[in-house]
Amino acid sequence: MSSTTKTRPSGETIAEFLAGIGDPQRQADCRTLTTLMQEISGYPPVIWASSMVGFGQYHYRYASGHEGDMFMLGFSPRKQDLTLYLLAGFDEHAPLLARLGKHRLGKSCMYLKSLAQVDMAALRELVTLSLQRMHALQASTH
Repeated sequence: MSSTTKTRPSGETIAEFLAGIGDPQRQADCRTLTTLMQEISGYPPVIWASSMVGFGQYHYRYASGHEGDMFMLGFSPRKQDLTLYLLAGFDEHAPLLARLGKHRLGKSCMYLKSLAQVDMAALRELVTLSLQRMHALQASTH
């Protein structure tokens, strides 16, 4: 069964995407996240579904037969918050999250108002650990 997901690369360039962010502070935060995630991952930024910046890619398949491709880590400059997609989750990272500063969590999303409110060293470590876990999960499924 093939995927019909809308979450796929859009073809837009990172320069076009970043230039389209109206708020100067949000744009600066997104430039910082792009640099951070590209540096950590070694993957170039790819715009997914016209609103997310992703790094790396993996293939998933659910027991239901649904399958598709997704980025390994990424972010989106949503209206309310910067949304970081750290798909490996946060269960094992309580000490880092305590150091991070102001944030909210979903299952695999982290919501930040601004990078000025977080400890960038803790964020760097969280991104690194998330990517390492995604690589380990991919290796264990092949």
